Amino acid sequence: MKPAASLRRRATSLAEWALPYWTRGEAGRETPPDLFRVLYLGWLAAFVLKVLGASWDVSWHFKWLRDDLAPPHLLNSVGTVVVVALTIVHVYTGYGVDRTAQRLIQWGTGTFLIAVPLDLINHRVNGLDITSWSPSHMLLYIGTFFMICGVVRGWFLGAPPGRMRTLVLGGLFVFAFENVWFPAQHQEYGVFGIKAWDAGRPEAEPILLQFAADQMGREVDRGMVVNFALPVPDEVYPLYGVVAAMIVLVFARAMIGRAFAATAVVGAYVAYRSLIWPLLAVADFPRSAVPFFLVAGALAIDLAFLVRIPVVRALAGSLVATLAVDLALRSQHLWLESPPVISPVTMAIGGAALAALWLGGEWFLGRFRLRAIEEGEPQAMVAVVRATATP
Repeated sequence: MKPAASLRRRATSLAEWALPYWTRGEAGRETPPDLFRVLYLGWLAAFVLKVLGASWDVSWHFKWLRDDLAPPHLLNSVGTVVVVALTIVHVYTGYGVDRTAQRLIQWGTGTFLIAVPLDLINHRVNGLDITSWSPSHMLLYIGTFFMICGVVRGWFLGAPPGRMRTLVLGGLFVFAFENVWFPAQHQEYGVFGIKAWDAGRPEAEPILLQFAADQMGREVDRGMVVNFALPVPDEVYPLYGVVAAMIVLVFARAMIGRAFAATAVVGAYVAYRSLIWPLLAVADFPRSAVPFFLVAGALAIDLAFLVRIPVVRALAGSLVATLAVDLALRSQHLWLESPPVISPVTMAIGGAALAALWLGGEWFLGRFRLRAIEEGEPQAMVAVVRATATP
């Protein structure tokens, strides 16, 4: 059989399988197992495409002038198309999600799609705007965050118990962590950009450096490169690591419900960054510092979950995680590469913020029954969650 004929036959078979499911329905309707698997396999594929595109994108912007049709943008856009298609399916049919998950996916995708033209307009008006922390960029992360939260909830409530349920949930939290940590990569690339300039081998193309200098109204010199590479205060990076990164891991550990789940999530992310780093370098794209220090914080969170009293766990865990992140970051800064470190007093402020968020998270997880029951049969946990989920 010719390839074209085989492809048409497969497309026909897929359409015959899918079309009967294309019916209007309310969120929470019973979803056939095969359809549920296909929907969430689609989400995994979409997030993989978006992560690969995003990883290439941040490195691209430290080398070339921005281009709307740059290859990383196109790769990311393919993932976005899949996201939009899946969102339409969930919203129209009601399959694979409860009402809350459906709304999270719907609003997250909507926010992301609104942020895309706003970001294009921002670049037209303000020029390069390379910083990952700009308002239009933050809207992209926020939209993706709510979208992933909806997918996590949908899988958490609907997936049958077993190893696959745990692995996919862990994978979704890796994507959630990557999205939250993404803006911090600016500083991780920035420290290598400054190092390359000092060595007399700038990684950025001259046209990019000149464009950035013109935008700042100054000459192409080291001061301009520092402003280009590290555009936010030094306090942002370590505080973000203590507060934003660690609270995501608290939720990951609680919802996955397995020992060292937080460490596994960060370990997978750090492993990915360690693999993509040499691939980008071989292709002559800028390198970045890999946040190995986050593994220490994740391990501290996993150990904190040995404490069964939620309030004690949150307070003690915040203290230990803050100390672990601070010491590990200082060690990485000394022996490898990392963005600048800050005073322990400032890190203590981050620890207090983490404690407040962790306490709120303990209440939230219990209130909405999103915590995995680690003692007893997984089937009992799934039954309780499904029985109390919003229809």
